[in-house]
Amino acid sequence: MTEVFIVDTTQGLKSAVNQLFSNIEKSGPVLKSSKEVYIKVNGIDFKKHAYTSPEVLEAVIEYLKNIGGNVYVMENSTQANMTRVVFAINGVKEVCKKTGAEIIHLDEEDTKTFDFKGKPSSKDDPKGYNLKTFRMPITIAKIIENRDKFTYINLPKLKTHSMARVTLGIKNQWGYPQHEDRGKDHNYNLHSKLVDVYEYIKPDITIIDGIEGTIHGHYPPTAWEDRLVKQFNILIGGRDTLAVDVVGARVFGLTIDEIPHLEIAHKRGLGEGDLSKINVIGKNLEEYKEKYEWDLLQKFPENVKIVKGKDLLCREGCQNNPLVLLQILAYDYPDKFKGGWFIIMGKGFDEDLADQLKVEGYKKGLVAGYCAINEVGEKLRSEFGKRKVFFSGDCNNLAETAKAEFKLSGVSPFDLVPIPIQELMILLEAARDHGSKALVPL
Repeated sequence: MTEVFIVDTTQGLKSAVNQLFSNIEKSGPVLKSSKEVYIKVNGIDFKKHAYTSPEVLEAVIEYLKNIGGNVYVMENSTQANMTRVVFAINGVKEVCKKTGAEIIHLDEEDTKTFDFKGKPSSKDDPKGYNLKTFRMPITIAKIIENRDKFTYINLPKLKTHSMARVTLGIKNQWGYPQHEDRGKDHNYNLHSKLVDVYEYIKPDITIIDGIEGTIHGHYPPTAWEDRLVKQFNILIGGRDTLAVDVVGARVFGLTIDEIPHLEIAHKRGLGEGDLSKINVIGKNLEEYKEKYEWDLLQKFPENVKIVKGKDLLCREGCQNNPLVLLQILAYDYPDKFKGGWFIIMGKGFDEDLADQLKVEGYKKGLVAGYCAINEVGEKLRSEFGKRKVFFSGDCNNLAETAKAEFKLSGVSPFDLVPIPIQELMILLEAARDHGSKALVPL
């Protein structure tokens, strides 16, 4: 029977991590022949509550070092970010310096091309993939090709996700495709593509940092942290990432049939997804009685006009991608935020959309996603001018979305970065000098 362990962290992280690894090691050693260990954290951003706790990372590294491991910490942060910048701000760089672990900035590496295998091309199936190949960093390719030599540990944070429902072990690996290769099917096909990546590289061990968990999505406005961040004070771990994710989802009150990528992984035979066949050791899941929401809190600034297509609208991309950032800008920076603009998303709009917007006083804005761009983008630019109507391409190009929303709202990207601009520019230059392929809104 597949085992998943839940340990309490209130008596100290070091003790909790040691207990978790002690349980996991009963089924075999952690280290492999090379003694090299690669840790994938959730480091999408440096925003509070968005990333794996540096304290958890430090405790895990110390345990691995004590048993003779050579530890590497890696990430390819989300679009609109560079990993080198994120790690310098969110504490990972400091932890690695303290513990002697080495950092791998995956966005700065050369890549190897892989196939998305879960569905046919959209040329052959209307519901198929727009992009059938993708690039992953050479470190990931090396791990895939040498599973008998390297230990790979996945260290996500306990978060719901307004596009994937949860972002735990399997979703954490979406950091591996290069930025340019993530957005083209960041729609209803996202769930299948998450599993495509998982098929290539399944972690040896997954440990969910559940000291706290985020609800109503993965990127809560700091202004709402009292409502959207919940204390759980646990670590969840095991060797079967799907099983660990199923247990993590259950902590939020969610079941596998509510989370498409977990259900797809189970159907493909990539782990145990049946909770009745998972031996949960350490806590009784019946303790977790509340069901938490994964979709965004439906609160948006009234002075931004949100127009949703009637025929097709994907939460996974053109809908929730721009709305997440809109909430951050409007509610975390209210003194700087300016409204008076629109966001168009989806497919299926009235013929007189431009006239409707004009009557309501909206003459500038963002057209998000290729469906809306193809249908109304040029009409709106013709009406209001190219400089006033921004396009965010693919299904989810967060860098283009961010660039547009910064300009429209009056909030500067530098407002979001809690370090001096000079220090930031040094980090950006270093990332570019090292070949970063990250898409950023600058």
